[in-house]
Amino acid sequence: MTPRPLPPRSVTVVGIGADGWPGVPDASRAALRDAEVVIGGPRQLDLLPPECGGERVAWPSPLRPAVPGLLAAHTGRRVAVLASGDPMFYGIGRALTEVLGAGAVHVLPHPSSVSYAAARLGWPLEDVEVVTLVGRPADRLAAALHHGRRLLVLSADATTPATVAALLSDRGFGPSGMRVLERLGAPEEHVTDASSADDWARPPGDPLNVVAVECRRAPGTPHLGTAPGLPDDAYEHDGQLTKRHVRAATLGVLAPAPGELLWDIGGGSGSIAVEWMRAHPSCRAVTVERDPERAARITRNAGRLGVPGLRVVTGQAPGALDGLPSPDAVFVGGGLTAPGLLDACWDALAPGGRLVANTVTLESEALLADARRRHGGELVRLAVAHAVPVGDFTGWRQAMPVTQWAVRKADDGIDGTDGIDGTDGSDGTDGSDGSDGSDGTPCTS
Repeated sequence: MTPRPLPPRSVTVVGIGADGWPGVPDASRAALRDAEVVIGGPRQLDLLPPECGGERVAWPSPLRPAVPGLLAAHTGRRVAVLASGDPMFYGIGRALTEVLGAGAVHVLPHPSSVSYAAARLGWPLEDVEVVTLVGRPADRLAAALHHGRRLLVLSADATTPATVAALLSDRGFGPSGMRVLERLGAPEEHVTDASSADDWARPPGDPLNVVAVECRRAPGTPHLGTAPGLPDDAYEHDGQLTKRHVRAATLGVLAPAPGELLWDIGGGSGSIAVEWMRAHPSCRAVTVERDPERAARITRNAGRLGVPGLRVVTGQAPGALDGLPSPDAVFVGGGLTAPGLLDACWDALAPGGRLVANTVTLESEALLADARRRHGGELVRLAVAHAVPVGDFTGWRQAMPVTQWAVRKADDGIDGTDGIDGTDGSDGTDGSDGSDGSDGTPCTS
């Protein structure tokens, strides 16, 4: 473990805009003049006048891993760090406070590009969703696409607007309006005319830009809301899919909260993990799937539905669980008969965490009954029927009933918790491929 460096005598983070030194307020100018060391990107350092006489140090690449060592190298000196706009809004301020602690960092913000963009467009900032594509895959934008929403996309470079337009068209949001706002706050600031994503043909402009999007769904594009239970056809799958109604009930019991981590054991198509992550941008998930073809399919589904950060582990549980970070919730939808699987999941679960397991077989149902006897919780049987044609009439077709065990681990880590209101979520609920994984076939999301 790398030792935490002693804080320099003073670290001041100074926000600076595209207008450079003329736009820097007096307090920030004083900090930069007084600094013995000024750290920043080459472009930012070039904006400073000669009167800022401190040693100038450019950030190495990659930046984040270099922060502790670079600060340690200048321990005891007055250090100023340059940041674009507001350092605490997707900026270097976060990394510095994580390394040094908030008390050792003094932040002098500048208006962010998002604030400038909202002002230029007349958009109330509280009604706008911000998505950054700086150092992040463009697919993550897909989770924010909802008809009528306004988005501000922080661009990685001059090619980002065209990437955004292509993604909007591919996801059925081609009619969405787009504008690019370049070098906000600088004398050469420029805002493009509005264009639909389908008609976007503008060549790359300035790399310092923000993309404004007014989301419009094309006719016939499926509605994908924020609540769990996306349409089944939103997923690529081979029949190993937790069906829509059961999936919605499952996520209700798992109860994703911001920042929490889910283990999805026996990933199948990845639907449980995908919708867990769609619940909030900070939700995280690891899905374990033994079949490489299905693992690749999970990755495609995650990208398509806007959560490319989903981690896919190809391997057989419980062995594949070794080394994974402790989960806040666990969903077991396949492989329940694997020796030691339920116990391994229970032992790894954080205090206060939730475990939900589902099956359609009698053999696995017996395992869940035994687990309930040992740990508490609730057993629930969920049955779903669909109306289907019966000659000239309509009747009900019953899917295979699903048995679910849902339990919450006590905060003190002692077994015998009070139960979770067990809803459900297992594969094969339409009666197709309802294996519980006892033959080595995962049956989950």
